[in-house]
Amino acid sequence: MSVPRPLPLGGDRTGPTGSAEAGEPTLGLSDASPDEGFTVEDLMVEDKAVEQLAEGLLSHYLPDLQRSKQALQELTQNQVVLLDTLEQEISKFKECHSMLDINALFTEAKHYHAKLVNIRKEMLMLHEKTSRLKKRALKLQQKRQKEELEREQQREKEFEREKQLTAKPAKRT
Repeated sequence: MSVPRPLPLGGDRTGPTGSAEAGEPTLGLSDASPDEGFTVEDLMVEDKAVEQLAEGLLSHYLPDLQRSKQALQELTQNQVVLLDTLEQEISKFKECHSMLDINALFTEAKHYHAKLVNIRKEMLMLHEKTSRLKKRALKLQQKRQKEELEREQQREKEFEREKQLTAKPAKRT
């Protein structure tokens, strides 16, 4: 495999050996267009030189690239660990938030339970009062009935007495 070699930046053109060819004028950068006067041999470099250059380039940059790759892998692993930790913390936060909601519900339940107990006490007290009032009303009704009965009996006695006190005509014999 052969790769074209770039031209040097100086004013002359050299071949693979680095010397100018005999009989050709030396051209500067502005003296010739890129397509003029170059042969394939001028641009070709030996495969062995290309291979050595590639190996040198790789040996120079490969350790840094491998360290960079390893550092990126470590960063990626650390990032995964951080993401997992963050998810766990978020779930803990959600649990704490739900615990606050549960605590609020328990507080509300205690409040309503106290209200319910108070209502029950009130209902029992009202039931007792109504029971006493019913007993009292029954006693009053019985007393009134008894008084009416006594009045009725008193009227009957008075009526009987008046009847007896009324003059009766004598019998003729």
